[in-house]
Amino acid sequence: MVLRLSLVAVLICICFAAPAQAANVQAVVAEPYMELHTGPGRGYPIFHVFDRGESFEILARRTDWFRVRGQRDHVGWVNLAQMRRATTPEGRPLEIDHPDAAAYFERRWESGVMLGDFGGGDIISAYGSYLLTRNLAVELTGNTITGRFSDAWMINAHLVHQPFPEWRVSPFLSLGTGVIWIRPQARLAEAERRTDQVASVGVGLRMHLTRRFVVRAEYKSHLVFTNRNENEAVDEWKAGFAFFF
Repeated sequence: MVLRLSLVAVLICICFAAPAQAANVQAVVAEPYMELHTGPGRGYPIFHVFDRGESFEILARRTDWFRVRGQRDHVGWVNLAQMRRATTPEGRPLEIDHPDAAAYFERRWESGVMLGDFGGGDIISAYGSYLLTRNLAVELTGNTITGRFSDAWMINAHLVHQPFPEWRVSPFLSLGTGVIWIRPQARLAEAERRTDQVASVGVGLRMHLTRRFVVRAEYKSHLVFTNRNENEAVDEWKAGFAFFF
């Protein structure tokens, strides 16, 4: 029940999160054409092309992708390479840098992979994070755990608070819940598979390296709620890399 309520809260927060602020900069296409994607990434399809000399407005930026609006109200995303070949209305090159610390502070999404120790076993984690504000984020993490006597999978949802987002090396706190599935190894025939709920608190450090890359390290204390007489306390240490967009 706690996990279901947590996931519902995460979805509600995402739905009501504020969109990115518009940059409202005017520019002109200097190359023969400029391709518009439906989203900020090469995996999104091209749906329209601006011709040379066409004016457009820069609405927002997501690292090296720009949301733009053309003269006929076509709105789409243009990559950094094409944007840097555009000009101002006066014919001067646009002054656009690669993603930097300012882009890091304004990021909305972050995802990464981390490795570490979970109660004496090896853990590999992949996570995705959405920033509701500069201080508060929601995260969803998938984990695979390999131990001496059993393997496990775990899914967690967390609220993450970053009290000093302007610091390049920034501490953060996390509070969350999840579910762990434990599968004993084949040689332990008498052991049974388990599905237990997990609650956790954590602390960590995040550091912006360069462009869109981040290094992250954290400690979490988990409490596994079992159907036996005693619950289990498990410590987790891990570190890894992430990128933001």
